[in-house]
Order: sequence, then structure tokens, then C-alpha cells
Amino acid sequence: MSEKLLDHIDFPADVRALSTQQLPKLADELRRFIIDIVATKEGHLGASLGVVELTIALHYVFNTPNDLLVWDVGHQAYGHKILTGRKERFHTNRQLNGISGFPKRNESEYDTFGVGHSSTSISAALGMAIASQLQNIDKHHIAVIGDASIASGMAFEALNHAGVTNANLLVILNDNAIGIDPAVGALKEYFTRVKSSRNDVEQHNIIEALNFDYSGPINGHNLEELITELNRLKEIKGPKFLHVTTVKGKGLKQAEEDQVKYHAPGKFDKDSGDLLPKPNVVQPPKYQDVFGKTIVELAEKNNRIVGITPAMLTGSSLKFMMEQFPSRTFDVGIAEQHAVTLAAGMATQGLIPFCNIYSTFLQRAYDQIIHDVAIQNLPVIFCLDRAGLVGQDGATHHGVFDIAYLRCIPNLIIFAPRDEIELRNILYTAQLELEHPIAIRYPRGRGITINWQQPFEKIEIGKGAYLKDGNKLAVLSIGTIAKNVSEALKLISENNEVAHYDLRFVKPLDESLLHNIFQKFEHIITIEDGTVKGGFGSAILEFASDNNYNNTIKLLGIPDEFIHHGTVDELHKICGIDVESIQQAIKNIL
Repeated sequence: MSEKLLDHIDFPADVRALSTQQLPKLADELRRFIIDIVATKEGHLGASLGVVELTIALHYVFNTPNDLLVWDVGHQAYGHKILTGRKERFHTNRQLNGISGFPKRNESEYDTFGVGHSSTSISAALGMAIASQLQNIDKHHIAVIGDASIASGMAFEALNHAGVTNANLLVILNDNAIGIDPAVGALKEYFTRVKSSRNDVEQHNIIEALNFDYSGPINGHNLEELITELNRLKEIKGPKFLHVTTVKGKGLKQAEEDQVKYHAPGKFDKDSGDLLPKPNVVQPPKYQDVFGKTIVELAEKNNRIVGITPAMLTGSSLKFMMEQFPSRTFDVGIAEQHAVTLAAGMATQGLIPFCNIYSTFLQRAYDQIIHDVAIQNLPVIFCLDRAGLVGQDGATHHGVFDIAYLRCIPNLIIFAPRDEIELRNILYTAQLELEHPIAIRYPRGRGITINWQQPFEKIEIGKGAYLKDGNKLAVLSIGTIAKNVSEALKLISENNEVAHYDLRFVKPLDESLLHNIFQKFEHIITIEDGTVKGGFGSAILEFASDNNYNNTIKLLGIPDEFIHHGTVDELHKICGIDVESIQQAIKNIL
């Protein structure tokens, strides 16, 4: 068996020591290395497989880390990590205390910019290029962005600015016609036409109109062609744009054929590529599926309901509505700001928009929530999937700030269901002519209820729920963290001394219930899977202050620091909101 080139590659300088004839063999080995590890450790597969040759070519042609390479999102950066000193640690990818699944500045000097949300690469690379120019430093600055990400408003803002500079910037479009779901929109259709007939668009090239030196499209799996073109572009001054076509999942048949499923497929057989069978047991549903199936039920009876998502049809399970009601379901691409204001516009005309955005991505549309929805008091229904700690995707993806950043907005209702039936019922309630916008936050993963498709019941806005009686200490929880509280209470011998309340609404708070609690209990603990600074516990402290209560109140939640990657259970433990930590906190007070 011939010796592997990859065994001798630790850094890009080792790649640059190879001949161009050796690079295709390195590409095959790098692709196999990624497949072998992701098969058992899980992670983002398809995107990284698609850019193996491009990754090698970039590190071969450019003098990284002196030349600055910025990856957009980071799903595609596994090959980059392996070639930049992290090969031996790659098996720890996305695990507690292991390397991050995304580029991270404090992890490697080759990770020039921390990424996780899309469409930031051009702005960041342009900022670096201008900084080099101001300091009279001669280096190259390269942004690699996908065709789904370049349709985002932020990417266009950066292209618009870069086109009137003479910065040494190279933007590489990795065009594979898919983000997580297939790319959408007029720009995607334009690039499809460019690929099929270059001559027809030469006179009307959008990128050239923005003052970029455009070249391509070229085959992103042809190393010789890539290296030749990158070397040519190194000699050209000012902003440049290289259009590269690739196949997402390249090198693994199943990943090429089912690009949505193999974006992050979970465990699979590294040789056959087949997904490993899951245990054939009845499990509670995923919260996203409770949303997706419930909205279809509601839309069947209410023709004013529409669904909107920014490029998360599969992840949000809005795909179910797209299948049933394609004319009333809108995937707007990676454009969270547009999604929110589109929903607002629809609401002005009497439609009932369910705007489904991951909690972490709604941060990108904060002004639109305030300016376009809340000030006008438009009844948009925000469904915030992936609220709370999400696990291995880490700090860029945890949905821990939503309660704090939404709670201060007037007119906005905030609800967190403790289980699937509550989620189902609030979705039903929200489409019954609410007078205000509402944010409904729920976590990634599975719930706790097998038989969740119960008849709908209307939820009274601002009403909390009493779950367990007690006489000394009251635990107030919000959302699905109630499960950890309930389990902790079962383990406490002084169980009869502890009451448990699910407040359900962060805003408006159930003040009548709170007055009863504060008058009955000396000690109160609040528990949330959001940040304790400005979150649910802060709302309870404000209530106590406003009403001159002096009970002892302890806040449990996400501490005032960025929480990195690990399993949700591991991260709950780190934050002190796992079953054992809650049990101990209660015992300490008792």
C-alpha cells in the first residue's frame, strides 16, 4: 500500500512543497479523511467535501496565513482545518473541549475571522484589505462565499462597497446551487444561466457592473484549472471575483444524490455511505415537526395563514407546508431582515404570517422586529426554533439571547411552551386574531410527549401554570427546562416543601400568579435556558422591585459568557441548569 501524502501534511507549507501532479492524490486522501471521521463523529459533511480541491488550491497558491483567507459560514472549512495544524485533533470536532465546527480566531492563526452565520466573509475580507492598504502592507485577501450566502443583503452591501475601492480583494463564489436546502431566488437563476451559457450574459454581467474583475465559471474540482486561474488573479489589482462551480457532497455518492440529508447526516457507514439505521422505537416528535405539522393543520382551515422562512425549509419543518400549500409558503433565502419585513407587509393586508427563524438568526433582523413589526403593532407570529443551548454548533448558534433581546420591545408577546401540546396550542391561539405580535420560542431536538396531537385548546395570553404544590420554596421555570426541574424535584426528599410553576409567558407576566407566589413563599428560584442577564429571571426581579417584595430570589440560567460546543446535556451541566445542579441549588436553599 502506497504511503499517504496526508500523513506528511501538517500545515499549508507542506502542501506547497508538493508538485501539482501530487495534489489530486492529496485531494482524494483529504476527502476520505473527512468522510471517515464525520461518519462516526458527525458534523457538516456535504459542504466540506465539495470544496476539497478549492481548499488545496487556495493554500497552494496563496501564502497563508500571511495572505488572509476568510470562509463564509464555515460548514465548508473542515478541509481547511485539517490542512492547518488540526489534523490530529480533527476527531474532536464539535465535541466538548475539542476543536470548533467553525473557523475561530483563537483556535488558529489560519482562521482569520470567526464565522457561523452566513454572508459575512466579503465584509470581513474587505475590512482586512482596507486595513492592509492603510498600513502599506502587501498581502492578498480572499473571501470564499456560497451561492446561497451571496444572495443575502449583507453580501450585496459588501460587494457594493468593494466595487468602489481599489482594495486587494478576491471574492470566490462557490456555486453548487444549494445551501442547506436548494438555493432560491432570481440571483440563483442568474448564476444558473451564467453556467449554462457564458456568452449570453457577457454584456450584462452583474458582478462586472459592480466594478469587479469577473472570471469563470470554472470547474472547482479541476486543480490544474483552479491553480492556473488563482495564479493569474494574484497579479491583478483591485477587487476580483472568481466564479467556481462545485458539487456539494463530491466524492460520496449518497451525499451527491441527497445533498439536503447529507448536509449534516449524523452517523453513516464510511464505506457504503449509507446512513446507520436508527433504533426502531417510538419516540416523541422533534419540536420542529410539531410546528411543521401543526401549521399545516391550521392552514387547511384558515386560508389567511402563510409560512415564511429564511433558507430553513427543512430545518424548521416548514417543508410540510411547502408540500401542501406551495403558493402560501415562502423560502426567501438567507435574508432574515427581508423575512421579517415581508411578514409585516403581509400582516398589514390581513394575512396571518408565521415567520419561522432560528433564534440565533433572528438576531440579524433586530431592527426590523422593532421598527417594522412592533412599533406598528402588527400581529406577526415569530416561531423561534433552536431556542436555548443547541449543542455542538456552539456559541454562534445557541439561541440564548432571545428572551433578553425581545423582552424590552413594547407590544411583543413572548411565550415558551414546556412541551409539544403547549406548542401546538399556542400556534392555534396565535392565529385567532391576536392584537399583538408574538414570539414563540422552542428548542432543538425531541420533546417528551408521544401522543401530542390532541384537540386544540386556546391559551389565555399572560396566564402561567401551577405544576406542583409546596410550602417553602417556589421554582419558576419558563419553557422546556421545566423537564429538568420536574426530574430534580423527584430526587429531593423535602419534595413537599418545593412548589413548581411554569410561567409560560415572559411577557406579559402573570402578575396575579406572581403576587400569590411572593406572598406565600420566602424563597424563589427562577430557571431558564437563556441568558440570566436581562432574561426571565431579570423580569421576576423587576416585578419584585416594582412591588417592594424582599423575598430571596436566586437566578439560574446561562451565565454572562459565551458558551462553546458540547452536547446539550454537557452544556446544561456547565451552566448549572442540569437536573443534578437544580437539585443541589434547591437543597442549598432548603
